[in-house]
Amino acid sequence: MIRVAIVDDQALIRAGLHALVESEGDMQVVGEAATGEAAVALVRAERPDVVLMDIRMPGRDGLWATRQIVADAALAATRIVVVTTFELDELVGDAIVAGASGYVVKDADPVDLLRAVRVAAEGDALLSPSVTRRLLDRVAQGIRPVDDAPLAELTEREREVLALVGEGLTNEEIAGRLFLSPLTTKTHVSRMMGKLGARDRVRLVVLAYETGLVRPGWSQG
Repeated sequence: MIRVAIVDDQALIRAGLHALVESEGDMQVVGEAATGEAAVALVRAERPDVVLMDIRMPGRDGLWATRQIVADAALAATRIVVVTTFELDELVGDAIVAGASGYVVKDADPVDLLRAVRVAAEGDALLSPSVTRRLLDRVAQGIRPVDDAPLAELTEREREVLALVGEGLTNEEIAGRLFLSPLTTKTHVSRMMGKLGARDRVRLVVLAYETGLVRPGWSQG
């Protein structure tokens, strides 16, 4: 059972998300919150698998709450999916850098939102496909480059895979580009997450930019 927390300052939105999640046999809503402070308290009390997090709320917003949750080692198993009104809300990029596992827009098809919950619960990440490339470039603008020391433990093949993950490619697309099987690609991604201490795929994207392996607007072709 996937345990879900819902955070949004609009009661109608919370009610709609609650009904949608509870309609699924493998999901359960464990609580709701309308502010960033209440969201953090809820997550610490219930330890949900996934938080559907609104970004723009009065007072402490969803970005603040995301940072608090991600920084708490006791909540390492909780994944955050940003649910926003705007596809390219500038705060979405900040939330991704802060540790959110992806985002969906509020007018997305319900199937897409439910898929985002399941993907996040499995430790992977989901970004709305139509704007992934633009979002990654925006995310990159907020990343402070570091040296590439974190990549020292990676094999040459893993570096190639990481660069393509950083470009926003799926496992299937990476497999096609590098002439690997999707299963082999998934294994490489899982091993990299372990070596780099990455919470999920989005963190691998951030690391690819931080270490200079990928740069805004750059592609391996």
